[in-house]
Amino acid sequence: MAPLNVAARTHLAAALIALAGVAPAIGAAHATAFPRVDPFALAMAQATAGDGDAAAFYAARGHAPLWLGAGAGDHRAALIDAFARAADHGLPASRFDPDALRAAFATADDPASLAALEARTTAALLAYARAVATGILDPARIDPAIVLERPDRDWTRMLEDFARDPWETLAALRPQGPGYRSLLKEKRRLEDMAARGGWGDPVPGDRVLRPGDRGADVAALRRRLVAMGRARPSALAVFDADLAAALRRFQEDHGLASDGEAGPATLRALNVALEDRLAQIVLNLERRRWLNRPREDRHVLVNIAEQRAYVIDDGVATFDTVVVVGAPSDDRRTPEFSDTMTHMVVNPTWYVPRSIAVNEYLPALKRGGARHLEVFSNRGRVNPRAVDFGQYTARTFPFSLRQPPGPKNALGKVKFMFPNRHNIYLHDTPSKHLFSEDVRTYSHGCIRVGRPFELAHHLLAPQEADPEAAFARILHAGAERKVDLADPIGVHLVYWSAWVTPDGRVNYRGDPYGRDAAVLAALRAAGVETGLAPGLRLVTDGGLDGDTDQS
Repeated sequence: MAPLNVAARTHLAAALIALAGVAPAIGAAHATAFPRVDPFALAMAQATAGDGDAAAFYAARGHAPLWLGAGAGDHRAALIDAFARAADHGLPASRFDPDALRAAFATADDPASLAALEARTTAALLAYARAVATGILDPARIDPAIVLERPDRDWTRMLEDFARDPWETLAALRPQGPGYRSLLKEKRRLEDMAARGGWGDPVPGDRVLRPGDRGADVAALRRRLVAMGRARPSALAVFDADLAAALRRFQEDHGLASDGEAGPATLRALNVALEDRLAQIVLNLERRRWLNRPREDRHVLVNIAEQRAYVIDDGVATFDTVVVVGAPSDDRRTPEFSDTMTHMVVNPTWYVPRSIAVNEYLPALKRGGARHLEVFSNRGRVNPRAVDFGQYTARTFPFSLRQPPGPKNALGKVKFMFPNRHNIYLHDTPSKHLFSEDVRTYSHGCIRVGRPFELAHHLLAPQEADPEAAFARILHAGAERKVDLADPIGVHLVYWSAWVTPDGRVNYRGDPYGRDAAVLAALRAAGVETGLAPGLRLVTDGGLDGDTDQS
């Protein structure tokens, strides 16, 4: 047995003292002149001493069993049922084996083995509860840019609730929103399709297919969409209006330009194997568990994989906008984390991060450029024309750079602040052309907002009678101004590559940062059956490096 920590030793010592005069809970009672320790209770105290949650739970109930004796059948039945359904949630079935659990209860008979079984079963319940409630993976171990802190719970309280109502307690562990339930439904649908033969052969990718085209390739396109459940069957081998409409809906649901033509990007998405899409559903179920928090009245959700941001009020999206996120290179990828938005800054100054200053602007300064920036030393502002920048390297550059408010400011007219150690925030931008791209991965890590003024109005609405007028007054004054939010709101930066819209449309996106592939590999290493076909990999979409004038 591993050495016990202080809390565990305290629980065990208290249990032994309390048990000194306890009558046996299991086995026949024997009269004796001296107080006798119940062997089952003693074994239980020892078996749970290494788990603070279980030890506290059993200490509070005098080490009475949860899984044995009269009335325990319902608890066992609930747990066995949960184990039998673990794979439905994308959890590793090998960790939660209902048959092994049944067999263990059928063979244990003496106090020591019964106590060991009792403790093991409670440990298995805790393992299942933590997995279905908060995920089976530690996100930070998958990618250092995934810095989401998984929600924690009072697991002793969970055990107490389970003792009272096992079925309801287990049902309440998983994420309760419609997003998780819809992913579970889509997982079952894809599994049923796979059992019936899947989506058939891929569509040939030799040419672009357009409305009016005829032939075998058009017939293959229709068969594929029909097999996916996205088009109606037809004997015609012609690219008609119905097929174009079905293809446009497919394109919309995959973040592609909805032109109704089957070009290279659309064909790549169409030809992703069913097993790969099933794997995407499974790994996004895990991601939902990482964010299984108490429901918030209002929060901002930025989906990095979709390159879109939302304001969610009472579970409903009340605002959305396209965004630009970090480029796929390691030093520019937008991290995943949660924080709290406290204020916005109107007409902001851009304090150029040192990495951008020395890697991108120092070469320009050496050429006499970057005149839109102010240069500061530790003594104050300096005249850049009086400095020989050629003498400096990225390591020795002693200055900081700023861009004052103005029409060409890299942060645009407003930035939205949720102070964090990653120096990530949402902001406006003068570079509007990137918002029309299908894949918008161009920034240095911050999130550029396609509709920044409208977002500001939406956030100010709870505290301003006329939010548009209030924002306009501050904006037109021209000076930098901090505007506090009367009610700070949560911000969640996530990387959801598969989800279901409120009207039931399943959406998929590519994997520009390779995070789907990393999560998938970790899930498979943990024993999860992901559905990924051998030799295949998830689709990866990447943006071009460029437009490096902003954060």
